[in-house]
Amino acid sequence: MEQIEPTGRRAERLAVAAAAVTVVLWASAFVSIRSAGADYSPGALALGRLLFGTVTLGLIWLIRREGLPPKAAWPGIAVSGLLWFGLYMVALNWGEQMVDAGTAALVVNIGPLLIALLGGWLLKEGFPKQLMAGMAVSFAGAAVVGLSMSDEGRSPVIGVLLCLVAAVLYATGVIAQKPALRHASALQVTTFGCAIGALACLPFAGRLAAEAPTASVSATLNMAYLGIFPTALAFTTWAYAVARTSAGKMGATTYAAPALVVVMSWALLSEVPGWLTLAGGLLCLAGVAVSRRTPRSARPVETPAGTPAGTPAGTMAVPAAPGTSSDTATNPDGTTDPGPFLTDPAPAGEKAVR
Repeated sequence: MEQIEPTGRRAERLAVAAAAVTVVLWASAFVSIRSAGADYSPGALALGRLLFGTVTLGLIWLIRREGLPPKAAWPGIAVSGLLWFGLYMVALNWGEQMVDAGTAALVVNIGPLLIALLGGWLLKEGFPKQLMAGMAVSFAGAAVVGLSMSDEGRSPVIGVLLCLVAAVLYATGVIAQKPALRHASALQVTTFGCAIGALACLPFAGRLAAEAPTASVSATLNMAYLGIFPTALAFTTWAYAVARTSAGKMGATTYAAPALVVVMSWALLSEVPGWLTLAGGLLCLAGVAVSRRTPRSARPVETPAGTPAGTPAGTMAVPAAPGTSSDTATNPDGTTDPGPFLTDPAPAGEKAVR
């Protein structure tokens, strides 16, 4: 008999694919920040990046005609926009100008651990054993990468503190964003979060105007790249994925970033990593694999073609009502999402705004 992929498993695979895009682009951001940071100050670089991101997302939002997010989504959008899109980028840019890349990667990667802890507590996601084990392995890998690339522990204290602040802002922004994704689409949440972050960075407009004319073309192009790809695209794929899985599991996935940064720095900046750095990168990837692995007892059971997911064996399937679609995916919060990318339905009893 023909078998079809359960909708829950399909949604999980789409979330993993979106998360992979996010991690690759966020890893590339470290290389671009290093290049653009030579000509732009931390606040000016953050504002320029967010302006490019807002314009890109705004055009897509207008083309898709998604409309304004529902009122229930605005608190999460505002908090994540201010903390994650705005203040986080300034703190990260500033910190990376004072410490080496290894130390920055080590400190910022406290963020996923904070996400898992806050998600388990505030979002009631719990503390799955495999997630905790995977995060422990990945954090050990990030520590190895950071220590192997650090400048013999001589990083300025203020730089380390700035990276720690960035990690806290990152984790808090993720936790604030998760509830907003129950009411608005990934594109809506990302577009308006990015715009709020740009507004928060407007005090740096004077610095940006003064530095842009004298900045190198490569630095400005890297700023544009940061806005279009690691911000506009990667934050949208992140929101799409985090709406369909736990915040803790998504945070653990980002532990793959240090390993990718090592490879990209090797290829683009000719920074040859040592064996200890490579071993740490492999530990990061192994931890991500453990954290993303679904326990055997929790794996969905395949159902025959034409049978809705969740129909017990031996039970007659009830046809879908006319005008409805069976191609839906169920979110952790119990809401259902249709198949098309970046499209989220409004919760029950709430009219969708498009």
